Amino acid sequence: MNDPEIWTVIGVFAAAMLGGLTLVVTSLSRVIRAEVGGLRAELRAELSGVNSRLDATNTRLEHLDRDVQALTRRVWGAESDS
Repeated sequence: MNDPEIWTVIGVFAAAMLGGLTLVVTSLSRVIRAEVGGLRAELRAELSGVNSRLDATNTRLEHLDRDVQALTRRVWGAESDS
């Protein structure tokens, strides 16, 4: 083999390696993007459930606050009448 043939073989090998690396990186990028998209949807669904539970807890605390205020008015109101 002479010098031009060696450089041609080196160039073809480098092009093949670069092409293979490009294919691997592209497919890996697509897989990662798909997984992140699925995780994003799953987290949104979970956060929606957490938000609804927090809303229910907030409602219960508001009712508890109303009941405690009524009891406080009843107790303090009864003492001020005496």
